[in-house]
Amino acid sequence: MKQVASILLVDDDRQVLGSMADWLREQGYDTDTAATLTEGVTAVDRKSYDLVLIDIRLGDQDGFDLLAHCREKRPTAAVIMITGYGTVDAAVEAIRLGAFDFLTKPLIDEELLVAIQRALNQQQVIEENKTLKAQLDVRFAIENIVGHDHRMLKIFDMIDAVADTKATVLITGESGTGKSLLARAIHRRSGRRDKPFVEVACGALPETLLESELFGHVAGAFTGALGEKLGKFKLADQGTIFLDEISTASPAMQVKLLRVLQDFEFEPVGGAKTFRVDSRVILATNDDLSRLVAEGKFRQDLFYRINVINIELPPLRERINDIPLLADHFLRQVCEDSGKQARGFSEDAMNALRRYRWPGNVRELQNVIERAVLLGQGGAITVDDLPATLASAGGVVAEPVSGKSLKQAMESPERQIIREVLEANNWSRTATASTLGINRTTLYKKMKRLGLEDVAMTAGR
Repeated sequence: MKQVASILLVDDDRQVLGSMADWLREQGYDTDTAATLTEGVTAVDRKSYDLVLIDIRLGDQDGFDLLAHCREKRPTAAVIMITGYGTVDAAVEAIRLGAFDFLTKPLIDEELLVAIQRALNQQQVIEENKTLKAQLDVRFAIENIVGHDHRMLKIFDMIDAVADTKATVLITGESGTGKSLLARAIHRRSGRRDKPFVEVACGALPETLLESELFGHVAGAFTGALGEKLGKFKLADQGTIFLDEISTASPAMQVKLLRVLQDFEFEPVGGAKTFRVDSRVILATNDDLSRLVAEGKFRQDLFYRINVINIELPPLRERINDIPLLADHFLRQVCEDSGKQARGFSEDAMNALRRYRWPGNVRELQNVIERAVLLGQGGAITVDDLPATLASAGGVVAEPVSGKSLKQAMESPERQIIREVLEANNWSRTATASTLGINRTTLYKKMKRLGLEDVAMTAGR
């Protein structure tokens, strides 16, 4: 049921006050009245109104004082000033001080109704925008980038340190690790949060279109350019521009980007006018840019320019302890969005998730959880709800234990698990011990007992 709008009417003419209040109530508004500045202040302090109608002259007192009080105490309330002695200067002053509208007596019913509805509609839009911004904060805040891995915690600290600076940030990591989400989190935590966040997938466009996309073009710049177009850098002025897949930029485009990143100046395609912008630049790539520089495929000076702050997102296979957290997070998200129900994960299903190599990283995990929830029967997610490639990773293949002690029977899966984690961490014993939740001394002893030291030496580690 739609809530009735509340209005406070303030006028020192009690006859006008009573008749107008009765008329507003007939129109369906919850209306209170005040005949003096003091009564008006008391009413505003007591109740939060959607709209306040104030006569500028309140006896020997000034309605502008009540307007100022409303702006301080009830900033969400719309205020319409009313006077029988309207002047342009008074109207300008009322708007300058925060009034939504300025009306002169005698009031026409239709005019007043239109003014009230416009003011209430604006308040509704403002509240909806606040709600949307709050939802964006939840979606793009760091807290929504799930991870307790020590490397992720360091990344969160780095984001807090650099978010409110203008320093260029280069995000590296495999495809699907969440580079775009991280870029948005940096923007949302910066002073530019209320300005545009503009994302450009550099690898999705050929060079000619990419240049127009980034810098805009003038009419007639090329075939099909029938009018002027603002580029993404211009659209991101005062905000943040995120250039994904930057390694795909051609040599010519790299030269143009270098100039923009140095001077923040550019000309649109086919144009002579130089534009200057104030844009925060975040870039991302899943390639090794230092290798591309060595191979002559990426400009060294551009690499130095963009590699001011480097945030490297680890692949999911190196964040095994984060998998249950991410899986639960995506499970709740999918259930909320779809209306489906699912009660967590069976032990075998979670083992499968933890043991899988995740070549598609976090994005692949999200897709797997969404599929499992949508196709599941509403109970706990089981191995049967997972794709076949994951289901086969659900457990260690048991070897015959006949003639073996319990200790001997357990050594085979233990050795397999430790070796997989070592391989995932590039045979780093420190990282492996951290992932497994044991200290390095314990890991060394287990490697020696299970014959993994020789394997490590063979691997050159």
